[in-house]
Amino acid sequence: MQPPAPIDRLSSILERFRVKAQLHHSGALCGLTHFDAGEGFGYLHVLRRGELEVSHPGARDVPQSLRFDEPTVLLYPAPFTHRFHNPPQEGADFSCARLVFEGGSANPLARSLPPLIALPLAQVPGMDMALQLLLSETGQLRCGQRLLVDRLFEVVVIQLLRWLLDHPQDAGICPGLVNGMSDPRLASALVAMHEAPGDAWTLERMAAQAGMSRTAFANTFRDLVGQTPADYLTGWRVALAQNGLRERRSIKVLAEELGYANPSALSRAFAGKVGVSPREWLATLVQPHP
Repeated sequence: MQPPAPIDRLSSILERFRVKAQLHHSGALCGLTHFDAGEGFGYLHVLRRGELEVSHPGARDVPQSLRFDEPTVLLYPAPFTHRFHNPPQEGADFSCARLVFEGGSANPLARSLPPLIALPLAQVPGMDMALQLLLSETGQLRCGQRLLVDRLFEVVVIQLLRWLLDHPQDAGICPGLVNGMSDPRLASALVAMHEAPGDAWTLERMAAQAGMSRTAFANTFRDLVGQTPADYLTGWRVALAQNGLRERRSIKVLAEELGYANPSALSRAFAGKVGVSPREWLATLVQPHP
């Protein structure tokens, strides 16, 4: 059997759940700099020059302290309190952006990433051109600078995500979407579900899309993604329903688009995943940061 043809594993997700970046800092950082999870942002830090010690007060799922002495990219996909300890005089040079993964905890991509990914820039080929343009844009004020820099940070995030899909073990990725998408067979089925969530996705059809037997597909999916194919599909549909509700679209229209027989069926699936009905969830919705 020939290997599956290459497919675009990211676009169908990022078109529905955008990553938004906003320039936070560019230049030297000296002494102690605190980034508080309570602000509600993830962060992308690019250490361009110098040494850095980063600490995570009270954290259990990442090291309490890490040191870096070469150009490094640090990605905090979700809000996570961290502190930079830089030399008090000469400091270290950074470009930093605040990040918002649309959908928050419902974002399937962000949810599958660890709290911190730290990689030497030399380990992630292909980022050089975007980073060179990013650094040149942050060096002096020009028309449209902030918008261009924000978009370039988003490009760097996408390039980093692309690298993670090909090297999940090197980044310490646990079972989840990114881990599943690293398997070409599962990726074929996952992308098909992402692109057509309203189709009738039986286990047989998913397995056929992956070019596997039902048993092999179900077992491999559970091992790499950490849940059954049917449970993942329901979670994807509910996440899309949450997006639609944020846009004030009706539950009736969403049910039709997402493959449910009626609004009640979608409401039951929604409550099973979220813990409350769509109406109750929408009533307590807090708008994300712009």
